Parts: sequence; structure tokens; C-alpha cells
Amino acid sequence: MIRLAVRVRPQQAEIVLAELLEIAPSGLEEVRTQDGAVEFAIYGPPGEIPSLPALEAAAGGALVEVSTTEIADDWPTRWKQFHRPILIRAPASLACGGEQGRAGRGGPPAPALRIRPPWEAPGTRCAGGVEDIVIEPGQAFGTGAHASTQLCLQLLLGLAACGTRAPLVDVGTGSGVLAIAAARLGFAPVVGLDHDRDSVSAAQLNVAANRVCVEVRRFDIRSRPLVAIAEDGDRASSTVVVANLLLPLLLELAQQMAFTPRHLLAGGLLREQAAEAADAFRARHGMCVQSTIEQGEWAALWLAREQ
Repeated sequence: MIRLAVRVRPQQAEIVLAELLEIAPSGLEEVRTQDGAVEFAIYGPPGEIPSLPALEAAAGGALVEVSTTEIADDWPTRWKQFHRPILIRAPASLACGGEQGRAGRGGPPAPALRIRPPWEAPGTRCAGGVEDIVIEPGQAFGTGAHASTQLCLQLLLGLAACGTRAPLVDVGTGSGVLAIAAARLGFAPVVGLDHDRDSVSAAQLNVAANRVCVEVRRFDIRSRPLVAIAEDGDRASSTVVVANLLLPLLLELAQQMAFTPRHLLAGGLLREQAAEAADAFRARHGMCVQSTIEQGEWAALWLAREQ
């Protein structure tokens, strides 16, 4: 097994990640090195992954260090040690604003989410109101390990705590983890969209494994506008859009949406990019920032349509 690593400065990580996802749409590993750099890694057998000497190269205008390492034959077994269950709870600081729901009435909060790989034992669903979700790692982006996915899950829990149970569309669904979590939290109908065929297949398998009602479709926001998934006017106007995408695709989404959702949860943003994304949805759709949450260098936005 070969591990191909690309190391880059944090300021240029988003540019390089966008380039790498073009050649590795099924996802890659991201780690922070001791010297503060960001390292992206792709794994594969010899022949599929080239064995290269250490070198410097350009990716998206950024200078990166590229290296390859041969991994021991027992890597498929040891690889599982890097994927452990993750527990996600809604931040206590999230406010419902004008939403009328359980949180406003002092009712019970939304349950926590436990994201686990299939080889880990399921949690006890009734213990502390935890929803157990199983995701097969390595098939598509979104196992719950990445900060951007965790931030979107936290916002989704916050929205559910406000009593919102509306139609929901997950743009760039990847593994389907956000769409599956939404279905578990009571949003309906739920649709997951992705332009990559492998991601669509992976999401469909994960939907089946979790026994939830989620429709997964192939869709490219760069080629056609996004429309509401509910035909009824009232239901369409209450639609929630979740988009864990990089900034260029979020800006494209702002232009391509043929409707204005009631709520939009946007992830995949570096902290310094949050204002630009918010401005794009405010200018095009009149949406205002409800909450901003951060984890490390990543940020996510909860945007809401003005009443």
C-alpha cells in the first residue's frame, strides 16, 4: 500500500484541497503536522498511486511538498483504528431566533448524534437521546471526522432543537451523513444531491444501512439551478438547504438557487471566508446570519430568510 502525502501551508490548504478532490473525489485524509502545516494523504496500491521521491510542486497556485511512503501490508486492519465513533451535540450557544419550537417552549433538546463505522458496536439509542448512525469510511467525503462535517451536524441539531421538521436538501451529500442525520432528526422529505457517481452510490448504501427515507440523486449545481424539492407552496417555502462545500461552490450555489430556502446551513468554509459566503446569500436571497460556529480554522453558517 502506498501513501501519497501533500503538505501545504494552512493559508493555502483550501486551494490545494479543491485541486486534490478533483482527482480523489472519494475523499482523503487531512492531518495537522507538528510544524503547523496541513497534510493531505491518499492511499492506494502500487500502480494506482505512484511512488515518488520527495519533491515540490504547484497545485492551484500554491507551492506544496509531495512525498510517498510504503505502508505495511496490515494497513487495511490498522486503518480501522483511525475511524472511531464520534459524538456530536448542538452547541448551547445556538439561538432559535424567531423560530417557534421545542427549544422556545423549554421542551427537551434534540438528541445527540453518534457517527460510527460499521465495525464499531452500535450505541444505546435510548441512553441520553443519542441517535446512532453508521457510515462506511473511505467511500465518499463525510465520515463525521472532518471539522466542517461536525460543524454542519451541530447546526443541524440546533435547527432541530428549534422544532423545525421541514423538507431538506443536502447539496454535495458525499457519504450521505448529513442527509441521514436529518432524516433521523425528523426532517422530511430529505434529498441528497452529488455530482460524483461514486458518492451517489456510497450515499445510497449508507442510507440503506441506516434504514432511513432519503432520496439520493446525481446533480451538478454548476450546470443547472437548484429548485425546491417540495411541490406544496407552504412546504417549499420552509425548505432547509444544507451545503458542506468549498467556498467557490457555495458562491455558485448562491447564484444557482432558483428559490430562497427558509434556512441554509453552509459548511466547508475557512474562518476568514465566512463573511464572503454570508454576503453572497444576503445579496442574492436576502438571507441573514443566524449563527456562526467555528472549530479550529473552519467555520459554518446558519443563514435564515428574512420574515
